[in-house]
Amino acid sequence: MKDQQGSNRISSGVIAAVTAAVVAVGGGVAWLTAQSNNTPTPSKPSQRVDQPAQSSTTQQGNEQTANVYWLRPKDKNIALVPQPVRVAAVRPNQALEAAFQSLLAGPTEGTDSTTIPKGTKLLGLNAENDEVRVNLSEQFTSGGGSASMIGRVGQVVYTATTLNPKAKVYIDVNGKPLDVLGGEGIELQQPLTRESFEKNYPL
Repeated sequence: MKDQQGSNRISSGVIAAVTAAVVAVGGGVAWLTAQSNNTPTPSKPSQRVDQPAQSSTTQQGNEQTANVYWLRPKDKNIALVPQPVRVAAVRPNQALEAAFQSLLAGPTEGTDSTTIPKGTKLLGLNAENDEVRVNLSEQFTSGGGSASMIGRVGQVVYTATTLNPKAKVYIDVNGKPLDVLGGEGIELQQPLTRESFEKNYPL
């Protein structure tokens, strides 16, 4: 009987020890699980902070507005008048490119007009360091007298400088600098600015 009681005590002790070990291991696993779940937590707030910053930058880029310049009769002269074009720009020069695409497509309504020949294409555009280089197809030089030529140059110069009114503009046709425009031989002194255009090529 004493042996049975002893064995019962031993088995009870073993059971108690095993139970304690299981509880300890279970607690350790629970702690590890809690720690592993908590580990990414510090990185999430930083990601949440970064994402709004990126999206706000994109939103700022999306809200660029450029002006396209048309010709409008004013008294006995012709005036260059702006038409705002909102552009979803996410890369450099995209706003200006979109403005020129609108310019070359021509006005859609009102009394505004253009002297840029239909079919003129934008072959390239680069704005950098206060300089804008516009490369147009050869259709740009076709048709019209001196007033027409001066008008279309003004439209290009003013549209090209819509985001930077002080910028210098270089006009190329098929990749070559446009020095003489039209059959009447209007000489262009490049680079052109708004100021030099108003001074040397009055509309």
